[in-house]
Amino acid sequence: MANRVDYSELVEALQKGDDEKASELLSEVIPRLEDYLRVSLKADRNAAKECVQQAFLDVFEQIRKNNIKNSQYIYSYLIKSCKHEFYRYKKRQHRFDYDDSAFTDIYDPEEQYENLLDKERQRILEECLDELRDESREFIEYFIDKPYASTQEAVEKFDISNANVRTRKHRILSRLHHCYKRKSNQ
Repeated sequence: MANRVDYSELVEALQKGDDEKASELLSEVIPRLEDYLRVSLKADRNAAKECVQQAFLDVFEQIRKNNIKNSQYIYSYLIKSCKHEFYRYKKRQHRFDYDDSAFTDIYDPEEQYENLLDKERQRILEECLDELRDESREFIEYFIDKPYASTQEAVEKFDISNANVRTRKHRILSRLHHCYKRKSNQ
């Protein structure tokens, strides 16, 4: 197979509606355009196929409108169209670059429901924390911020005995629990 440069017959076939000749020429030119994008611009296979298809649709529209003046330059026109389409494609990909897992988090209805419940629980917990005295709120927020803090670390932080840390923590958690139950049933 010789590498053809003049695809003016393609323009004529498309204008005349000669589908057989157009298909024959397209089956020759499309892989060349895809190879051009893959080799010259380092496009992956899918991006190359997508860009060539879109570029050809754009060029076909120009042919249909009789906007192609010199049909002997159609291959060069197709190359340029593919190149520009690939740059637009890369720009769109960059703009919408995302983590696939982010969409599963957003669109999974069960997780959406759980997220709403969690937000509601957080709101109620905030209200209950606001009802505590400042000293108690500071104490329990220490454990909320540092869930793995040991009793000994709390002893040093608040300058109280080991037993007092456990008792105070238990009482405050009990108050928060009752407050939460009361507010969540309203």
